[in-house]
Amino acid sequence: MKVSIITICYNRKATIADSINSVLSQDYSDIEYIVIDGNSTDGTKDVIESYADSISKYLSEPDNGMYDALNKGLALATGDIIGLMHSDDEFYDSKVVSQIVKTFSDNPMTEGIYGNGIYVSNDSKERLIRNRIGGNYKFENLKKGWLPLHPTVYLKRETINKYGVYNLDFKIASDTEFLLRYLFKYKIKMTYNNSYMVKMRMGGLSTSYKRAYEILLEDCRIYRHHGLDSIKVVLSKKMLALKQYIRPQELVISES
Repeated sequence: MKVSIITICYNRKATIADSINSVLSQDYSDIEYIVIDGNSTDGTKDVIESYADSISKYLSEPDNGMYDALNKGLALATGDIIGLMHSDDEFYDSKVVSQIVKTFSDNPMTEGIYGNGIYVSNDSKERLIRNRIGGNYKFENLKKGWLPLHPTVYLKRETINKYGVYNLDFKIASDTEFLLRYLFKYKIKMTYNNSYMVKMRMGGLSTSYKRAYEILLEDCRIYRHHGLDSIKVVLSKKMLALKQYIRPQELVISES
């Protein structure tokens, strides 16, 4: 079972090597690794190109934002299963992709899987900031603002071919629309992989406090787009997120 993993980046010289190494260190061998760069100017391309022999497909050119870049990656992906690795994130350990494949193998009727993730401080101490437990999938929870953590979601390529790519009408929260379309509109069969899959650094595009207001407004547009009470759902979503923040503490990541 081939797994396609897509990393998009723009000016991520400081973190891109860690993300790449995280993928390359997986103990599962049948990985198609795709890197899409938005024509970086800070030396990111030099870092990526130093891994040329280990990256399956690499494209560097200007794009129309992160979701346009993701769509380019999806167009290149040939794996049976497709997922993402953001350029400032890492896999939780070296066994994540093996566990993803096992979850699909154990649940042959599922169309997608998701799991748990953690947010850590953007420094060498990697203090635990937010613990994101996916929990068992319940359709009704979508109306309360629950969604799986996007970087833990892996989908069958045939499902993506059927239901489409990222909607470029939404510039900073199109992943929310993407997940709602698949889970709420088309009701695909999802399976919960109850393990930690990803470690995310606070401070990236999706986790920056400076963009919180813009994301809130776009979330409201997206929920209205899918016929939901946007104010009610978004407020509930924010309350769910607040419960996931915990007192910072030292984080030990498994090296196995």
